[in-house]
Amino acid sequence: MAKFELIMPKMGESIMEATILKWLKKEGDHVNQDDTILEVATDKVDSEIPSPTEGIITKILFKENEIVAIGKVIAYIESGDPSPKTVQQSQRVETKETIVKDNLIINKTETILPESALSEDKLSSSERFYSPLVKSIAKNENVSQNQLDKIEGSGLGGRVTKRDILMYLDSLKSQSTSQNKMQLSDEGASTKVSGGVEIIEMDRMRKLIADHMVMSKQTSPHVSCFVEVDMTHAVLWREKVKDQFQKKYNQKITYTPIFVEAVCKAIKDFPMINVSVNGTQIIKKNDINIGMATALPSGNLIVPVIKSADRLNLIGLSAEVNDLAERARLNKLKPEEIQDGTFTITNVGSFGNLTGTPIINQPQVAILAVGTIAKKPAVIETPTGDVIGIRHMMILSLSFDHRVVDGSLGGKFLKRVADYLVGFDINQNV
Repeated sequence: MAKFELIMPKMGESIMEATILKWLKKEGDHVNQDDTILEVATDKVDSEIPSPTEGIITKILFKENEIVAIGKVIAYIESGDPSPKTVQQSQRVETKETIVKDNLIINKTETILPESALSEDKLSSSERFYSPLVKSIAKNENVSQNQLDKIEGSGLGGRVTKRDILMYLDSLKSQSTSQNKMQLSDEGASTKVSGGVEIIEMDRMRKLIADHMVMSKQTSPHVSCFVEVDMTHAVLWREKVKDQFQKKYNQKITYTPIFVEAVCKAIKDFPMINVSVNGTQIIKKNDINIGMATALPSGNLIVPVIKSADRLNLIGLSAEVNDLAERARLNKLKPEEIQDGTFTITNVGSFGNLTGTPIINQPQVAILAVGTIAKKPAVIETPTGDVIGIRHMMILSLSFDHRVVDGSLGGKFLKRVADYLVGFDINQNV
């Protein structure tokens, strides 16, 4: 008999633990390969963890609602194979946003499983793969196979996820509800209305985000500094080239790639802003991976990461920014796309705000907030004297970890980002 370890997989940037929501199998149950064994939750994704092999669950090590560290063994499965061996085929973690393959570390020697094609996801509708959880929901809600086949899947290869079927069921229900009746959302949160008070229970993601934000403030002494930036050159250049850019590259050119480019240049000038802290050790990162905070349709926040952003020009950055932002809004990001960020940018200006003092995205040591760009009167220096003109102005805010970033480094870095934006080449071609 071969004994396999089921290990809590890594599912996002700085996520060190996950909560076991529900065991769908119990000790002694026989499972087939790809049967969903349990559901887990982090502050980024809710996930279904499948079985790596056919066999018997011999031991479950953690109970429901327990918090488990990433990489911990959570259960043992014994297969009928007489000799122990590594599971060779690709495994998946199906999240509410997407299906993640090859991110589950499951075997006796703790080897990360190799990639392989998900051929079963490309079958015809009659042979379409559905996870046991989706099948169970369909059965309990009397959804026919014909109806199930017609649901548009948001998962990899068009697979129907838990979120897809719940949204489908919601669309079938009547929209009329009584104000005083408890309502259950697809996140499981409840809203009670009594008199003049409305009580809204946080969903799991919001609870975990709250914990993560409190942890960041408790971990890092936050300091913020500000600078005003003349964005006129960048604004005029974008207005001049945006139609040509769209036609030539089939991409919209926004200000985010311009911000990312300036930050990457400044990080190269001040590399000690691109670090993390481990106890008394400073971990200097050679890669420059820029996270961009993005609001989800639910109102929660996620931070997709542009890997090796310093190696991309404005065209490449635009493609990455547009792709990640779009898939973030559609809940189609993969866990590896929200991991390994070294510096984060958040655009509070997109909400019309002048500036903000964001909380550091641990384990990073700094986060930049960009405010709204607005026309303002400003003093312009000319060879013949100072004049007042209308300029496109913006406020930048940097929050940094004062354990390792002092005021001098933080202030110089922020000023350098501003200098690169002010000096943007208005004559560059696309």
